[in-house]
Amino acid sequence: MPKVFTIGFGQKNLKKFIGLLKEAEVTNVIDIRLNNTSQLAGYAKKDDLQFILNLVGIEYEHEISLAPDKQLLDDYKKKKLDWNTYEERYIKRLETNSLPQWVTERIKNNKVCLLCSEHTPEHCHRRLLAEYIKQSYIPDLEIKHLFR
Repeated sequence: MPKVFTIGFGQKNLKKFIGLLKEAEVTNVIDIRLNNTSQLAGYAKKDDLQFILNLVGIEYEHEISLAPDKQLLDDYKKKKLDWNTYEERYIKRLETNSLPQWVTERIKNNKVCLLCSEHTPEHCHRRLLAEYIKQSYIPDLEIKHLFR
């Protein structure tokens, strides 16, 4: 049975972050953040994270098409829309843009982890994406969130 993991770097130091990935035996991280170069991201800035993950034998890829668009993200952060509306619009974006085929292939053949910033998955698009992939592409997909 294929499995996909999700993780957010928020509220985790680097040791904890890498430990969770290694414990789950993750082989590939797909970064689904819109902005992954901010100084606020600390160790999770794109180039730094890619370097760190490569040191521990985990491949890194960034797929911006899986991130919410800037307007959707800004509206949610500024409380112009609630979570349910955000969720509906994000899913509509996924349906409209169609998932890159390489993403489902990676998930079927590797231990992939979807990366975002939120500590827990409840109000994060990584959970929505994982559930969407299960519903639309890989019905027997097992989803495991790494956040303890």
